[in-house]
Amino acid sequence: MSEQIRVLEPKALWNNFADLNAVPRPSKKEERVIEFIKAFGEKLQLPTLVDEAGNIIIKKPASKGMEDRGTVIIQSHLDMVHQKNADTDFDFNTQGIDMYVDGDWVKARGTTLGADNGIGVASIMTLLASSDMEHPAIEALFTIDEETGMTGALELKGGLLNGKILLNLDTEEDDELIIGCAGGIDVTASGNYTAGKVTGYENGFNISLKGLTGGHSGVDIHKGRANANKLMNRILLEFSNRFAIGIAAIDGGSLRNAIPRESTAHIVVADQHIPALKKAISDFDIIIKNEYCYTDPALSLTIEEAAVPSGILPEALQYKLLRVIYSCPNGIYRMSPDIAGLVQSSNNIAKVWVKDGSWSVQCLTRGSVDSEKTDLANAITAAFELAGAAVVYSGDYPGWAPKPEAQIVKMMRDLYKELHGASAHVAAVHAGLECGIIGKNYPDVQMISFGPNIYGAHSPDERVQISSVQKYWKLLLEALKKV
Repeated sequence: MSEQIRVLEPKALWNNFADLNAVPRPSKKEERVIEFIKAFGEKLQLPTLVDEAGNIIIKKPASKGMEDRGTVIIQSHLDMVHQKNADTDFDFNTQGIDMYVDGDWVKARGTTLGADNGIGVASIMTLLASSDMEHPAIEALFTIDEETGMTGALELKGGLLNGKILLNLDTEEDDELIIGCAGGIDVTASGNYTAGKVTGYENGFNISLKGLTGGHSGVDIHKGRANANKLMNRILLEFSNRFAIGIAAIDGGSLRNAIPRESTAHIVVADQHIPALKKAISDFDIIIKNEYCYTDPALSLTIEEAAVPSGILPEALQYKLLRVIYSCPNGIYRMSPDIAGLVQSSNNIAKVWVKDGSWSVQCLTRGSVDSEKTDLANAITAAFELAGAAVVYSGDYPGWAPKPEAQIVKMMRDLYKELHGASAHVAAVHAGLECGIIGKNYPDVQMISFGPNIYGAHSPDERVQISSVQKYWKLLLEALKKV
């Protein structure tokens, strides 16, 4: 890890971020980072609680002169999305993030950076350790598993927190004050099959689709970026309509909350169709590069010879599977009719897996309106059930209804304008934030979310802007003086 990070300003924040990023913290495997934050609070001799879910609450008394203010909850999540480029040799379970400075940006080499939500965590750590910052009594809430189910927030019990204002530090545009978010539900379709014989197919090939931009499946869903799973399925269906192919395996995407950037397919084809296959690959490479030249300029479609597999998808299942994925909604489903520019509901076909007798398609369906989110999930279910799939729902979490007239919103809006001479963009976001879930057990708490510029979240292009961290940090410190 580059020592360049530790000399950035504010030094205490960046040093805490560097320390945090040295600790592996994949979603659902947060044991090491839980112990790290627990030890941090105990070293400061502050009351530190780890609840049954693994969330951590550290309480700090008000600074001198601020004892009469109400307690403020400051919240961030400990886990990070683990994505890496295919050619990057990296083990997220054992290695710390390899960071470096590039001009005004902090980046990682070939992996996600963890600024989402590590900058928020580091900010809270800095406040807890400070001896010269003005603030009311603080309840620092570090939640787990935000990125793959929000189970930390879902399992947070009422009665553990006393504050009536919550500052969530998980927003990724420094001119935004977020006051609402979408809910989500995981939709998984799956099935089993007995592999068919490879008869009449003398040649094996691997088709690879790489270099897509990807991104956050909520925040970036409206940007028209290519979905590797949808594109690969389009390619395979197009080829199967032109000449006979057999599919032995498909492996596309990884995490539900990331727009898939890569997909590979292992296929078989007869001798006489090899020229047509190679020409089709060449033609399709041109077509999709033209379609996505602005959103996915590094897109690459390639083919190479591979071993002939021992079995392939049965012909009838291949026919159904390619068509049901083709018909499955992906991207924007409906825009909000009352909030300009806000995506109200969407679906991300996040992962497609076919191999060795089993197949699955994993989606993340989002919606600001719970009934519409359910309707979209039902539409996806109906299509897959027609193809003979078993469909299950999991990880359902609610949205966060905006309250633009709340006192904390007015205060933060006025403070932003006072500090920066311009108005903040007060908005809801089409992504999952824990505020809506926390609000179920703490309905009287006023909430707002803000943060620095973090671009490319949930992808190896993730980066955080140094000057923006400084801007955000100033807003946070001034907010604690006024709240």
